[in-house]
Amino acid sequence: MNWTQVYTPAGNLLLSALIASIPVVVLLGLLAFFHVRAHIAALIGLASALLVAILIYGMPTKLALAAAANGAAFGLFPIGWIVLAAIFVYDITVATGQFEVVKKTIAGLADDRRIQALLIAFSFGAFIEGAAGFGTPVAVSAAMLIGLGFKPLQAAGLALIGNTAPVAYGALGTPIITLAKVTGLPLEQLSAMTGRQLPFFSVIVPFWLVWAMAGFKGMREVWPACLASGLSFGIVQFLVSNYHGPWVVDIAGAIVSILTLVVLLKFWQPKNVWRFDGEAEAEVVQKPSTSEAVRAWMPWVILSVLVFLWGLPQIKTLLNGISLLEFPVPFLDKAVLRAPPVVLLEKAEEARFAFNWLSATGTALLFAGILSGLILRLSLLQLVKIFIGTFKRARLSLLTISAMLALGFTTRFGGLDSTMGLAFAATGPLFPFFSPLLGWLGVALTGSDTSSNVLFGNLQQVTAQQLGFSPVLAAASNSSGGVMGKMIDAQSIVVASMATNQHGQEGTILRYVFFHSVALAVLVGLLVMLQAYVFPGIVP
Repeated sequence: MNWTQVYTPAGNLLLSALIASIPVVVLLGLLAFFHVRAHIAALIGLASALLVAILIYGMPTKLALAAAANGAAFGLFPIGWIVLAAIFVYDITVATGQFEVVKKTIAGLADDRRIQALLIAFSFGAFIEGAAGFGTPVAVSAAMLIGLGFKPLQAAGLALIGNTAPVAYGALGTPIITLAKVTGLPLEQLSAMTGRQLPFFSVIVPFWLVWAMAGFKGMREVWPACLASGLSFGIVQFLVSNYHGPWVVDIAGAIVSILTLVVLLKFWQPKNVWRFDGEAEAEVVQKPSTSEAVRAWMPWVILSVLVFLWGLPQIKTLLNGISLLEFPVPFLDKAVLRAPPVVLLEKAEEARFAFNWLSATGTALLFAGILSGLILRLSLLQLVKIFIGTFKRARLSLLTISAMLALGFTTRFGGLDSTMGLAFAATGPLFPFFSPLLGWLGVALTGSDTSSNVLFGNLQQVTAQQLGFSPVLAAASNSSGGVMGKMIDAQSIVVASMATNQHGQEGTILRYVFFHSVALAVLVGLLVMLQAYVFPGIVP
């Protein structure tokens, strides 16, 4: 049985768009105004999406439930699998005490607070973002800054500001991978386009970070360090995203950024050591020995190598040849027909699920964790206990991711996002400016660039097609603009407050970073306008 999507079920595009937006409004409203926990808000949002799709759009119940199940499954695998395995590696380093050594290695490079902020909030935060994502870098960076003696508010705010430019490639490229899945656009093109937007901000953010904590004069005194951190990261971000893929963009960029700044500090130091007002002289940090540092960083080196290898097409093909289970989603595959004006000709939507457990990026992370644990002399029993602990802490996050993806797939197959896209096209020639701002709003209210891409990725594609813009540019802009919303989303604010022991001060933290978030999002909009009208050749 085939079902053709309807885009104006209410007989009027504007009214239909308002109805189609109900699931998004419910989800975002619960998160933003009623402070409902993310997994509960996601489940309620999913329920509203199913009701709208079935009762208003006339989508057969069987198809709607199949679409939700497909999204939920994709949320667990491969996305949830990546998150779980990445946090597992981090937990191993904490359990063995190696993370403390990593922290001391970074802290011992300089006692200037500005340099420490660049190393931890920007460069190392980007590394953790690339490996784990989903709030982990904010928690880790903020905790490390507190450990070094930063004031709680500054530690929280700087961790949030620093965790921007790397977000689109976080958790081994999960937002971009999800965006490709949701929109059906080529992964390589989306990775490349995002990598032709964010490097500009990778250069800007280190300057912005130091300016936020030390003012313009303080930023000017350490401009070589800001430039070294941002430019090195941005160059690697561009090269890896364009010529390899989205998987290790942040990890590679962070490693190069850290090394570049370390080398610079061998030949250059700021004339004045900057500290917070009223702060006493910093205690001398006992630097770990070379052997201790190498041992502490070994898990992250192993992770980087394995993820890189797993990302190679030859390796992926080899592993898929050993084990790959791929099948059409029951009741859903080619049962939903997209219709004009969303597409030129009526087209059946494919729905296939690939259980590539061996070639999945999460499996590379799991192997990295096991190998690292054995090198650090953990027993298999100890590794199992750590993994169980990781799962217990991540279970609600996994539920949230699964429900978010289920909601997104329901709106996609039900045609709700197409309705909103058709209405959004009314922005006309200003659409390239508002395209990244929509992504910013999605992340600001959902707490995830991945979730924002799920909710708005296809909307961006449809709108661009209606207006004659590149769908790749629009979809990538959703992710690029979304990263600037990361510093003000409720989840990140709460994580930062918890990491810095500022319970009840979430409003203060939000006020600290709100301007920075809005200003940077507007700059992304202006960049996309230039890419759409002045430099269209930059679009792959």
